[in-house]
Amino acid sequence: MPVARSWVCRKTYVTPRRPFEKSRLHQGLKRIGEYGLRNKREVWRVKFTLAKIRKAARGLLTLDEKDPRRLHASRSRWLIWKLLYTVFTRGPRG
Repeated sequence: MPVARSWVCRKTYVTPRRPFEKSRLHQGLKRIGEYGLRNKREVWRVKFTLAKIRKAARGLLTLDEKDPRRLHASRSRWLIWKLLYTVFTRGPRG
């Protein structure tokens, strides 16, 4: 019997506003070679993921110091873990 699944499909990357900007193209190729990525979409995906993490961090920092959401240690630990996992475990390959 089939199992009902609720999958939310959403875009995992955002394309640049200026696709043929010379400095951005060179920077993208440099990152592809440095980190062993397959294509530009993977560069955009990492950039989008880091932007979401930074947005969540900014949201936490703008809250009042006594706000329960800011004081909630598990959420803060999750954000720090996510940032460290994303940045440092996927470092340069070789």
